[in-house]
Amino acid sequence: MRGRQLTEKGIATFQRAAKADGADKSGLTALTYATMANFALDAAVAVSLANTLFFASATAESKTKVALYLLITIAPFAVIAPLIGPMLDRLQHGRRVALATSFAARAVVAVVLILEFDNWALYPLALCMLIGSKSFSVLKSAVTPRVLPPDIDLVRTNSRLTVFGLVGGTMGAGAIAALAAAIAGSTGALIFAALIACAGTYLSLRIPSWVEVTEGEVPATLSYHARTEVLAPEKEAATPPRKRRQPLGRSVVTSLWGNSAIRVLTGFLTFYVAFVAKATEHRPAQQAAMLGVVGAAAALGNFAGNATGARLKLGKPTLIVLGCTAACALVALFATFANNLFGAALAALVAAATSALAKVSLDAAIQDDLPPESIASGFGRSETVLQLSWVVGGAGGVLLPTDYWKGFAVVTAVLVLGLVQTFVSFRGHSLLPGLGGNRPQHAEQEVPATRPMPHTSNTHRRPETRGGDTTRIPPGIGDPSQ
Repeated sequence: MRGRQLTEKGIATFQRAAKADGADKSGLTALTYATMANFALDAAVAVSLANTLFFASATAESKTKVALYLLITIAPFAVIAPLIGPMLDRLQHGRRVALATSFAARAVVAVVLILEFDNWALYPLALCMLIGSKSFSVLKSAVTPRVLPPDIDLVRTNSRLTVFGLVGGTMGAGAIAALAAAIAGSTGALIFAALIACAGTYLSLRIPSWVEVTEGEVPATLSYHARTEVLAPEKEAATPPRKRRQPLGRSVVTSLWGNSAIRVLTGFLTFYVAFVAKATEHRPAQQAAMLGVVGAAAALGNFAGNATGARLKLGKPTLIVLGCTAACALVALFATFANNLFGAALAALVAAATSALAKVSLDAAIQDDLPPESIASGFGRSETVLQLSWVVGGAGGVLLPTDYWKGFAVVTAVLVLGLVQTFVSFRGHSLLPGLGGNRPQHAEQEVPATRPMPHTSNTHRRPETRGGDTTRIPPGIGDPSQ
């Protein structure tokens, strides 16, 4: 009776937290439950595939298996990831169905995995699970602005979703999946994953119908070039919203570069430590302990970063992102010289914490930079870029040598390049023209121009400003030739 009483109190406390700040009326609570299901499904799949996907392939001597693992699970996703964001961005209706489909497809894949677990089909099926998870993440980013409660902003809403997902999804469901795997092996964890996927399908369909309303949306774009026409106020009313495009401002692009560099490190650590553990001569229990140490450090850092971001005043988000990127570069350099498990665990702790904090800062920059009609598209595009960066890091974790100092040396070089690009973008320049900070802080809406726009000395003032920016912007600014 006492156990039942405590359980009922715990459930009531959880429901109060999920419905706080008007989240139940706005639809955020329903999205929270679906997000928790996605985190839980990822955790259950990771537990079920741990022995086969990681330890069967992560062998230093078996280069053929390593190459096959990379080819089937990571390389295709590097091609698919850039297509997910634009494809889902064009989805004007049926976004709840798309969320539910990402779960339903994974439920089917989980059942097939149970039947075909011990043959070649394991790798492409694992890829399907990965694509479904990433597709949900991108689409969730586009849906979140439409279920925003009136009393909290997007930054804290995204942090809230992540914390609920980590605590209720990753930790809670991960523990249950581990218990199921201990009792019935990988099959038990996969059965649990299939049940979660079915629940996620139902929870996605319970999200309110107003997330389908996309009238007046203006798609966001990463590029910014001079061969476009800035919309004047009188021309804006005559141009349909879907014919316009909203370039991202300098602060968002700077934050994207920094977050991308950090995601390279987190993707690298996701796979690399498993390969290093298998390459050692330790017993399986010791190898699992190595993974446990790094995984615990990453989980602690992720939770700390999200909790800090939810309470931090983000007055200058780009400076926070710049500091987080520098911290990741420094800790990767330290891990290179440490050349041991402690360095890898510290890198995982710092990478997870800074990844969460930098993502919160990116959310703040998007909310401040983009007009309301482009925020959903901006979140979808940014999430796609971050997922692709994670894949690049994961590829490094598979391919690089299993000596700590060699792997971290390469990643440190990549992070230093990312840090340099983030810094020069912050200063208004770029190593890659059109994809850096050579643009105004807040860019105007544009339409593709039929001919090159002449450069004149006239200036345009934004009809409305965000974040207090009242700078006059020449129409040709951001042209790489300037």
